[in-house]
Amino acid sequence: MNKAITEGIVFTPQAFSADTLGQWSRGDGTPGTDTYASLPTAAFVPADQDFGGCLEIQKTTTTQTLRYMGQTPVLSGTYLRVRARVKAVAGALPSVRIAAFAGDSSEDEVTGVTNTGTEVALTTYGEVVELSVIVGTGERNGVDWVWGSAPVYGHFGLDLTGLNGGIVRVDDFEIEDVTSVFLREMLNWVDVRDFGAKGDGVTDDSAAFEAADSAADGRRVLVSAGEYFLG
Repeated sequence: MNKAITEGIVFTPQAFSADTLGQWSRGDGTPGTDTYASLPTAAFVPADQDFGGCLEIQKTTTTQTLRYMGQTPVLSGTYLRVRARVKAVAGALPSVRIAAFAGDSSEDEVTGVTNTGTEVALTTYGEVVELSVIVGTGERNGVDWVWGSAPVYGHFGLDLTGLNGGIVRVDDFEIEDVTSVFLREMLNWVDVRDFGAKGDGVTDDSAAFEAADSAADGRRVLVSAGEYFLG
């Protein structure tokens, strides 16, 4: 299953350019937050030896945030890999991590879910560091952020932490559907865990069962070992 191919869904944000900096927020990515357009401490670099076109940012706040303001869909049973490449070019060396805003169907923030990745320290000028997280609805091995069924989209991006004053360059973000790593179309079943079921005997897993049944489309619905409460 690959929603980008089968349904034409766009997951990857638009590439950095002089015209798209207004689509990148200095806040959480929600409408009305300040952007990187016309910011004196940020600029689009059209030609970088490692990245081609990229965004250059000088870190000026304790946690410098970068969020794409487009709503990247997070669908039940789908797993996304968010990747970014970053390098330091001058000044103090900060740390970087992938981060996101998780939004529900009412465009409110979903709290209580993991939305920051592991911090990676930049230690050498010019060294390209690649960051990656996998986000999805189900608790599968290899999934870094298990979001369950409440979030339906994310504003994905980066955080710069640590010392201020450093200048970093950020390559274009890549968000790809990697569901096939976890779910194989050749199998004749779907697992309720991929649709947010907890199986802890407390959480109401009714919606997850219904979503899995709908997605099965004639295939079997697998109920993995656990104690499921269906309200």
